[in-house]
Amino acid sequence: MEPVRRIVGGRRAGTVARLLDAAVEELRVVEYQELSVRSVAKRAGVSPATAYTYFSSKDHLVSSIVWRKVQELSEQDGGGAAADGEHGELHHVVRRITRVFSEEPELSKAYTSALLSDDPEVRRLREQIGAELARQLSDTLEPAREEVSGAVTMAFVGGMLLAGMGYLAFDDIADRLEAMARLMRA
Repeated sequence: MEPVRRIVGGRRAGTVARLLDAAVEELRVVEYQELSVRSVAKRAGVSPATAYTYFSSKDHLVSSIVWRKVQELSEQDGGGAAADGEHGELHHVVRRITRVFSEEPELSKAYTSALLSDDPEVRRLREQIGAELARQLSDTLEPAREEVSGAVTMAFVGGMLLAGMGYLAFDDIADRLEAMARLMRA
């Protein structure tokens, strides 16, 4: 599903990609509170009206960046972790996901703020992001009981929220989830 309000292809898809790239660049130089769809449009070389055609708000725009990154993660090969067994694979997947946030801490606060928005477009993306991340986590726990998979997913979401608020390092989430999964499977 597309992060924007309508399915786009061709030149329009290029415009959306430019807006998302411009938003990332803008967030590297301004605080999230200062970000605006208008400033991103200017950086992308499009009119504000064009930007608002695709993104209803800055929260929608920033949440779309997260969705794009999650889709990129889904396309990556998860190979190499299977040799470490189920818990090694969980650790590998969680590290891959949290790297999106830990590599650019200035962006992680923006992602966290945007994803908590009440904007209907953000809500739709949040559900898509959550479903995809839950699928990736569940796939590492096969054939775990549904309760184990659900608990690991809930702990992951809680860990991401804590890390986004600065109470936990993103890099610590994988180790903590792996330990929790071992306890639950024992």
